[in-house]
Amino acid sequence: MIRVRAAGRVLPLMAGLLGAVVVGACSAGLDSAPHAGMQCVDDSSHCIEQRRQALNAMMADKSRAWIREQPTPEAYASGVRLFAFKSRKAELTCDELALARREADNAPIVLRGPQAANLTPAQVSRGVMLSAEVSRELAAEMRRRCRASA
Repeated sequence: MIRVRAAGRVLPLMAGLLGAVVVGACSAGLDSAPHAGMQCVDDSSHCIEQRRQALNAMMADKSRAWIREQPTPEAYASGVRLFAFKSRKAELTCDELALARREADNAPIVLRGPQAANLTPAQVSRGVMLSAEVSRELAAEMRRRCRASA
C-alpha cells in the first residue's frame, strides 16, 4: 500500500514520464498530423512549417476524410483547410464542393464569433478574406461542373 507521503513522490515521477512521452511524440513527428498545423496560427517559422506539413498531409489524403471534419476557428485562421479546398477544387465531387463552399461561407461567422476570441484581428481578417476568395472559386467550379447544385 502506498502511503500519502510516498504518493507525493510517485505523482511527480508519473508526470515526468507523461511529459517525456509527449515530447518524444512531438520529436518523432507525430504532431505533423493535419490538426497540429491547423491550430498553429502565428507567423513563427515553427507554425509555418506545421501548416505546410498539415497541407501536405491533406493533399496526400486520397480519401479526403478531412473535408467532413468539424473545423475550429484556428483552422480557418491558419488558412490550411481553406487553401486545401482551393487547391483541390478540381478533384472534389459536387457534394464535396457544396460542403466546402458552405464551410467557406460560414468561416467569417465563426471567425467573428466568441469561439474565436483568442485570435488577433489580423488573423481574423486574413481568414475572412481567404474564405471569401475560396467561396468564389468553389462557386465558379460548382457552376462549371455541378449544374443543379450551384
